[in-house]
Amino acid sequence: MYAQLIKTARSGIKSREEMSEQEREFQDKIDNDIKIEPRDWMPDDYRRTLIRQMGQHAHSEVVGQLPEGNWITRAPTLERKAILLAKVQDEAGHGLYLYSAAETLGESRDELVRLLHEGRMKYSSIFNYPTLNWADIGAVGWLVDGAAIVNQVALQRTSYGPYSRAMVRICKEESFHARQGYHAIMKMAFGSPEQKRQAQSAVDRLWFPAIMMFGPTDADSTNSDQSMAWKIKVKSNDELRQQFIDQTVPQIEYLGLDLPDPGIKWNEERGHYDFSDPDWTEFFDVIKGNGPCNTDRLKDRVAAWDEGQWVRDGLMAHAEKKAAAKIAAE
Repeated sequence: MYAQLIKTARSGIKSREEMSEQEREFQDKIDNDIKIEPRDWMPDDYRRTLIRQMGQHAHSEVVGQLPEGNWITRAPTLERKAILLAKVQDEAGHGLYLYSAAETLGESRDELVRLLHEGRMKYSSIFNYPTLNWADIGAVGWLVDGAAIVNQVALQRTSYGPYSRAMVRICKEESFHARQGYHAIMKMAFGSPEQKRQAQSAVDRLWFPAIMMFGPTDADSTNSDQSMAWKIKVKSNDELRQQFIDQTVPQIEYLGLDLPDPGIKWNEERGHYDFSDPDWTEFFDVIKGNGPCNTDRLKDRVAAWDEGQWVRDGLMAHAEKKAAAKIAAE
């Protein structure tokens, strides 16, 4: 979902002749769809690439709580508040699953968080856009989580076992997120003229950031080849983007909203929708930290971490006390 522009730890793919015997055995497992587990031998570059991807994915889940959490107290009904609260809680859990998966590769959670707070690890660029009204929250659930599901369903088949299994659980919960988002937008699209206007505005503003979530075009994604060979990624950026657009355009039409991209046209020959290229200059600018909300998101994330230190200290003290009592009882 949420991992963009991941640079593999090596460039270029080794031929079998260039591989060591261990590397050939490893690649044979990958080619035969045998999951790689934490105690298995793996190339250092495979390990480093996975840590980067899972770390960025985990950061995206955690930072993704910020634009939605801001609306919990302003939800239009008690039911919507309860749904949004459950969704934000889910995202925190997803971050924990993914940090735990990264820890199986020997990377500490504290180190991943430190790298995020220092700006040395990224999170999905979509969360650097503002959520201006309630329609935006519906659009985030429908479009952003919808795009995440397309990516994460594919990641259920990723080659690293702990990552794959985390995705199975996460996808079940993400489907609820997308459904509640679409339902919220549907209520507005079928509501008053002002509600429909807000729904249209939200879709117009978030459409291109959502389809940029899949990363640059395959032609410009120079780091994908090795990830595909290792089956860390199992579908290319362009394949995933096309799948998302094909499934989402009919949903927009059902709502009676205008398509957010005048370039969207059904291509009978391809059997897919054609669409306009996003503004990749904007994408890379946001990735570099120059988006509308980059500074605020990181500032809020660091503040939340610092303010929660006493909770973490208390939990650790309790765990140490229980462990000591257990040892004494033995």
